[in-house]
Amino acid sequence: MTEIQELSQFLTLEMRLDVKALALQQTLGLTGTADGRQLLLKTSCIVKNLCHLLNDDQPSIAKDASLALINLSADEEVIPALVAEEMGVIENMLKLISDPEHNLADPACMVLSNLTRTKHGSERVFESMGGNLGKYIDIFCQEKYNKKGARLHYLASVFSNLSQLPSVRCDMMDPTQSCLQRLVSFTDYKDSITRRGGILGLIKNCCFDTEHHEFLLSEAVDMLPKLLLPLAGPEEFDEEDNDKLPIDLQYLDEGKTREQDPDIRKMLLEALVQLCATKFGREYLRSKNTYVILRELHKAEKNENVLVVLEHLVNILLRYEHEIGHDNLKDMEVPEEITEKLNALEPSLSSIL
Repeated sequence: MTEIQELSQFLTLEMRLDVKALALQQTLGLTGTADGRQLLLKTSCIVKNLCHLLNDDQPSIAKDASLALINLSADEEVIPALVAEEMGVIENMLKLISDPEHNLADPACMVLSNLTRTKHGSERVFESMGGNLGKYIDIFCQEKYNKKGARLHYLASVFSNLSQLPSVRCDMMDPTQSCLQRLVSFTDYKDSITRRGGILGLIKNCCFDTEHHEFLLSEAVDMLPKLLLPLAGPEEFDEEDNDKLPIDLQYLDEGKTREQDPDIRKMLLEALVQLCATKFGREYLRSKNTYVILRELHKAEKNENVLVVLEHLVNILLRYEHEIGHDNLKDMEVPEEITEKLNALEPSLSSIL
């Protein structure tokens, strides 16, 4: 019997507390190094036992088990092993998230956020949801769903990562399911950068699908004001400009502030750029006086990376359609090396964790 196999024997619910705590500390230490993580994975029952310990009566034991699983799942090289069905990790995490009385629902969300960073991990998590993505969106949208104080913000990162899959984006933008409609309100959510950043990552990925642009900009989703509001400041516009803006952006309070995080401002602008890939999207953004919001943002913006995207977006909106010459910019023939660069960008994982 190897030392790791011997260690796994002590990681059980029935084991004496002091022995179990010592074994768990050793395990947690091993998860802190790449070699240690690989060593632990060679004994599959270690991971299964850690999942069982999430329900230990002793809170400190359950918490350390959750930290070990977070550390393991943060290593992209071990994700294929962790998402294997026989490990039971995904199923255990989904069960914890669904339990309104479990105090480790937040770490469970973090584990799934880590696992879904890879396409295979996303496929396995989506498969394990059993076609019931809406259930987890319902849970996420109920801010007091968990009675033990878990906020479930990292579910936003899970949704964002899952949206790299065409099947997930299809579900998200299915008008009969109202999934996306329930999530877009979190683009201006003040209490958590993780929540609003994750939802924006999801939205940006959805905007890559040009066939859905009319739906995204329709009254059913009302995407444009959700993307523009975080970019708007307290500036006052004349009556003519004001009346052209979406109703949510008219007569904003003098205390209105812009999104503080530059990465999120950049994501908002990137989503708008994607909506400009179609003639419908460009004309809609122009008709809603998007330019005046971008003009005022440009005056205030200091971040170079944000400015690059902002100026590209403004350049598209200020051009005449006969100058652009294409209904859908993604149908244009472009050099192969540029195509490869563009393909590497879409659809992407959330960069806000």
